[in-house]
Amino acid sequence: MSKEIQDAYLVAAVRTPVARRNGAFRRVRPDDMLAHVLRALLARVPGVDAGEIGDVITGCAMPEAEQGMNVARIGLLLAGLPERVPGVTINRFCASGLQAVADAANRIRLGEADVMIAAGTESMSAMPQIMGNKVSLNPEIFAHPENVGIAYGMGLTAEKVAERWQVSRADQDAFALESHRRATAAIAAGRFRDEIAPYPVRAHLPGEGGTVRIAERLVEDDEGPRVDASADGLAKLKPVFAARGSVTAGNSSQMSDGAGAVLLMSERALKRYGCAPVARFRSYAVAGVPPEIMGIGPVEAIPRALAQAGLHLRDIDWIELNEAFAAQALCVSRQLGLDAQKVNPLGGAIALGHPLGATGAIRTATLLAAMARGEARYGMISMCIGTGMGAAGVFERV
Repeated sequence: MSKEIQDAYLVAAVRTPVARRNGAFRRVRPDDMLAHVLRALLARVPGVDAGEIGDVITGCAMPEAEQGMNVARIGLLLAGLPERVPGVTINRFCASGLQAVADAANRIRLGEADVMIAAGTESMSAMPQIMGNKVSLNPEIFAHPENVGIAYGMGLTAEKVAERWQVSRADQDAFALESHRRATAAIAAGRFRDEIAPYPVRAHLPGEGGTVRIAERLVEDDEGPRVDASADGLAKLKPVFAARGSVTAGNSSQMSDGAGAVLLMSERALKRYGCAPVARFRSYAVAGVPPEIMGIGPVEAIPRALAQAGLHLRDIDWIELNEAFAAQALCVSRQLGLDAQKVNPLGGAIALGHPLGATGAIRTATLLAAMARGEARYGMISMCIGTGMGAAGVFERV
């Protein structure tokens, strides 16, 4: 017996500030970051019965060590959610947080739940394997030339994109500089205040007479954007991934720590709790591309998501396109003809950071805040994904 597909609505979203790797959150656990945003999210919708949450779906790109053992379930219990609420950790690398939103929405659309939470958490400070440790690739990858791209580092794939589509170093650096300009302007204007739940960081310091002194400070803003970024400074940076390449630390996304969470409801739950939704979930699509040029993934995913939503690119008012690298973001924009004014109006990952599996949930919070201000009717979130994929989600303000 078939069921009618129902709408899924995004009611609220919240995120931590994003910190640089080994920065403000270097001693903050990813499950604690997750618990923080879950508590903050539910505080924004008082009266909702937390016991009705059908699942807490959490994206995480490196679900090992501190992020292992089902960080979703651990985080929700630390947040004080009822024990009856389940949690599951999912991994689609950089799209994990957006995948969590789509999975949560689909549970509601199929009538399997009325209230869901989608989230993402990632501590790149805590995950040494990101830097190449503890990784064990299948030897078959190297036995077959067509599979070698799977083993490429992300920076090398960006070099491949820059070379194939002729994205110059000057253009990459100019794109990076604009990302910092937009992000620093947004912070100065308080544009992120509505979406951020400030995080209290505690440090144990030596006190007088052998005592331990606890110092606490509140992290309120994203740590990555640089007011001192300059064209001259970016031009002086050396290529990181290829001796004669064009991809540098300055025109690549920053390794970061952060978390985000989104509350979704059915129409039935909205009426029961008297909640006013911010947006309606419209579509989500994932597409595969050659691993060695993984950065072009959104070129394939965005048209699929738009087609599912019954929309055209011209209908989209706000695009959160993850800036894994300036080379790939520029290539995607050029290939699809994206309006530069609509792409990352408040800056992107080059300035704001990219905590991998958390990014999709974090950028959902940014998009929803923009919609709540009336700045967009239709919005889209998209990113490339390691090993050769792209993802895109479309949302409509209600």
